[in-house]
Amino acid sequence: MSGTPPTGKKPPWIKVRLPTGERQARYNRVRERARDLGLHTVCEEAKCPNIGECWGGGTATFMVMGDICTRGCRFCAVTTRRKGGPLDADEPVKVANAIAEMQLDYVVVTSVDRDDLPDQGADHLAACIREINARNPRTLLEVLIPDFRGDLELLQRVIDAGPTVLAHNVETIPRLTARVRDPRATWDQSVAVLAQVKAVKPEMFTKSSLMVGLGETVAEMTEAMRALRAVGVDFLTIGQYLQPTPLHLKISEYVTPERFAEYEQLGLSLGFTYVASGPLVRSSYKAGEFFIHQHIAAMRGDSAPSQGSPEWTTPPAP
Repeated sequence: MSGTPPTGKKPPWIKVRLPTGERQARYNRVRERARDLGLHTVCEEAKCPNIGECWGGGTATFMVMGDICTRGCRFCAVTTRRKGGPLDADEPVKVANAIAEMQLDYVVVTSVDRDDLPDQGADHLAACIREINARNPRTLLEVLIPDFRGDLELLQRVIDAGPTVLAHNVETIPRLTARVRDPRATWDQSVAVLAQVKAVKPEMFTKSSLMVGLGETVAEMTEAMRALRAVGVDFLTIGQYLQPTPLHLKISEYVTPERFAEYEQLGLSLGFTYVASGPLVRSSYKAGEFFIHQHIAAMRGDSAPSQGSPEWTTPPAP
């Protein structure tokens, strides 16, 4: 059996521990500092179940270009409208300074889709990458990007900005893509984005993510993973879909930890460098980020990562 049917009660492996004591205090500091700087985090906007663990440990995933997405994916809790808000020209500096304050070894920056902008936000995202790299030269930067509607010239602007890891999520298997994602997001388009990164910059690491519990089969998951490996994707995360509100897609099943373990072993056997597979795993996954940092640091001959400071500190002078 791959899982249990959804009922009014979640299975025990889905339960999340809330932060207490000092971790609760760190959680509050991260939240307050992000709001002081006018920054958005995908942790809050997407209702991530791991927010207590990550913020309690002093880390967060920043979401740039506002908190309004122009796509209407049926699984996502981020607010969606046809037009987003104005871009904050100071955001690249604000995000770079926040990362410096947290003294992170590895950081993830993602964005909403901005189909309403002429360049779909590619130049703004590239500016964020350049500013983060300049302000935090020792920090490894992962960016989780939109598909830019398949515009490879816009994608190239982000690649040229120089992130360490470029992530783009296919989200689900091909058969379910039309039901799960916005009509402008297709399986082939997403895979083409990942393929293009390796085509123009083979040394850049790529990453993607799959949700389960939406009605997929093991055979379909296997084929999806094979397709991602065929275009050179290095890192993969697999997690349980959790319905954020009654208006979103319903869960088909809660996949068991045993099945997640099987997916992890399958992914490794197919050649992924790293697979994070578990009920509460998300694209931005703290343990996965630590492994990826270790792997990249070892390849480059850098010193071992410290996992970042759990405290906010005064940033060094620019």
